[in-house]
Amino acid sequence: MTPAPSSSIPEFKQTPETVFQPRTARGFQGGINKIVDAIRPSLGPFPRAVAIARATTTRSPELLDSGGIIARRIISLPNRDEDAGAMYIRGVLWNLHERVGDGVATAAVLFQTVFNQGLKYIAAGGSPMTLRSYLEQGADIIANALDGLTQPIAGTEALIGVAQTVCHDRALAEILGNLISIVGEDGWLEIRAGRGRDIEHELIAGSYWPGALVSKAMIYDTGRSRTVFENAAILITDLAIDSPQELVPVIQAAVEAGASRLVVMCSNISEQAQAILLQSRKSDKLQIIGVKTPGLRSDVQMTSMLDMAALMGGKMLVKAAGDTLTGVTPQHFGHARRIWANEEYTGLVHPQGDPKEIRRHINTLRVAYKNAAKDEERQRLQERIGKLLGGAAAIDVGGLTETEMETRKELAKRTVRTLRGAAREGILPGGGTALLACRPALDELLADRDSLDARAAHRILTRALETPFRTLISNSGNSEGKILGEMEQAGCEVGFDILSGRICEMIPNGIVDVAAVQKQAVISAIRGAALALTIDILVHRKNPPIVTEPNAPGI
Repeated sequence: MTPAPSSSIPEFKQTPETVFQPRTARGFQGGINKIVDAIRPSLGPFPRAVAIARATTTRSPELLDSGGIIARRIISLPNRDEDAGAMYIRGVLWNLHERVGDGVATAAVLFQTVFNQGLKYIAAGGSPMTLRSYLEQGADIIANALDGLTQPIAGTEALIGVAQTVCHDRALAEILGNLISIVGEDGWLEIRAGRGRDIEHELIAGSYWPGALVSKAMIYDTGRSRTVFENAAILITDLAIDSPQELVPVIQAAVEAGASRLVVMCSNISEQAQAILLQSRKSDKLQIIGVKTPGLRSDVQMTSMLDMAALMGGKMLVKAAGDTLTGVTPQHFGHARRIWANEEYTGLVHPQGDPKEIRRHINTLRVAYKNAAKDEERQRLQERIGKLLGGAAAIDVGGLTETEMETRKELAKRTVRTLRGAAREGILPGGGTALLACRPALDELLADRDSLDARAAHRILTRALETPFRTLISNSGNSEGKILGEMEQAGCEVGFDILSGRICEMIPNGIVDVAAVQKQAVISAIRGAALALTIDILVHRKNPPIVTEPNAPGI
């Protein structure tokens, strides 16, 4: 959203400036409203896409319906008063996306309502700081009320319902719901780009890593383009093997350990050393293949080796620690009932490591997952935990065009993250009804009946809790006032099924939201808006730099 300069679009001023009220509020409000209005259409089962022009004109625009990604792609507004407000809410929404991966559109419309209604009250003489205090109290009250409404998720159909709430694609939702019910909330589920127009999936026994055979000549099963070793040993290293002589102590240790099948993992192996491994193919006593250490970066290689060593036992050899192959002993080898490798991956089935060590390693990663601040870091830890648990699934997402394939792939990833959150922390009635049900709890704010600020906060938050529902109904083309009135008459345990056009119970009909996502969206939106209401002055710098996102496609 950084349009090319034109005579009709004001450019950034080039001089420092201090901005006071009421201009501060007007500018901040304008920027916030522009960001939220761009995200608002993405809320609901009938999302309207937002087209973002790419940096190169040769590619079609990026089509998005993820509130977090839409906010991320907007990097500046021409009016720098509005830009301050836009970048403020952009930060709030992207931080929410980083933490939970969803709920951004809900948070955006909540934030907008709280901020806009709060500005009206402050303009009429209300105290920003006191109002902020009551709004933050209200956020905690709503979060506690959501805890009381949370229910554990049970059954495949419930998982499919959660998936459909996120992706609005029944076929994709059924596949993802079924796969998560099989591999579990921590199981490894890989989302890949497909080769056709359909969605395909497969279940894979054991775990696998992106470490290919070092040579196609090591493929024993040419029909399936892979090699399978039963009751195999493995040497886990990130060392490079430059000469055949370096393999001598490895082979001696394997013979001493009584191994008949050996996999040597290394970062690189010379053609001369490969010849030694290829010669072993004819041996009845010891057959050896080489595979590449998973990952290109040293940190990825290290974590992969740590996980494999925990699963299969043995001791890994690390280049950074000064290890070499000269001191290899039988204790260095890990073991698995089956190890397979092809031109892309190395996999193992039924690893023979110490169960206590495996559980300890998994628990360590789970603690790190809970403490991780960024969604990307949590995804990496989730992947590692899934591989350690064994049992994996893969889904190939196809499409008619590259844009459609990319969109569906990202949507599938977002849906999987939401499904995991639902399995861990429970679900709420969907369609905005859980937030509507929290309105009576806000009466707690009215304990101090003499406080105008408390009554204002109560009124603002009550209206804000209706906004997601009203937005969902509006985006579907229905009359929000009429349907809200019908729901009020029907009772507090029902909502409106937008797809069927009828009022019904939400959870039994598979219309649900993830409890952790909704709770975090409420807290982030209300606290973020409450703080923004206390901003009185803007200070603009000279020649403000234009921030770019080099890793974000489509800017």
